[in-house]
Amino acid sequence: MTVIGRGRMGTENMTKSELILRIGELNPHLYHRDVERIVTAIFEEITNALARSDRVELRGFGAFSVKQRDARKGRNPRTGETVAVDEKVVPFFKTGKELRDRLNSRAEPAAKAGSGSEPAQPGMAQPAKEPGTGN
Repeated sequence: MTVIGRGRMGTENMTKSELILRIGELNPHLYHRDVERIVTAIFEEITNALARSDRVELRGFGAFSVKQRDARKGRNPRTGETVAVDEKVVPFFKTGKELRDRLNSRAEPAAKAGSGSEPAQPGMAQPAKEPGTGN
């Protein structure tokens, strides 16, 4: 996969075309043009929903919504001059619990391994704690 740029904290960025290629690799029974149409259709539907101020929730992944930013006074960083910033609508994404847990389990494997507060493996139940004993 060709990396176009580096994100924050040294992570790799994935472009739309790279996403299409990856999905095609994982699903060799699908034609490239069909994968491209599917990905484009998904992005268009999310965009159209946000343009209508609708919320798009993908369980386990996250929710896309829009937020209204009020008009405010800003400052031109080059000149220091005060400027008026108009009100605007901005897209907002809130991660789902499963995505958050997956990202955090990768970032803190040593901290969670011995804590006993998390299941040993995702999806495994913990034994019930006895009331009043802390165990």
